[in-house]
Amino acid sequence: MFGLMVRFTCKDDAAAAAFDDLVERTGEHIRAHEPGTVIYAVHRVDGRPLERVFYELYRDEDAFQEHESKDYVRLFLAERDQYLSDTEVDRLDFVSGKGVRVEQ
Repeated sequence: MFGLMVRFTCKDDAAAAAFDDLVERTGEHIRAHEPGTVIYAVHRVDGRPLERVFYELYRDEDAFQEHESKDYVRLFLAERDQYLSDTEVDRLDFVSGKGVRVEQ
């Protein structure tokens, strides 16, 4: 398994709404076309209305690279920065979990 946790901070309320729309459009494609993407979850942060946290879990590094190569992901990456004031990315090394089948 390969994962990411990404924290985005939007510039303002209007930017947050536009970013959420971009996220939803991108997510539709991810759900439809990426069997190697195990989890792609986006959360609002309670008490911090401009923050979004993404939790992404991929079958393996190849599935992540496949995700990154998609046109709709490239469009997301190209458009997102206009809405954001900060981005933090953590690469995750899966240890254990519930609800996720790990094939070795």
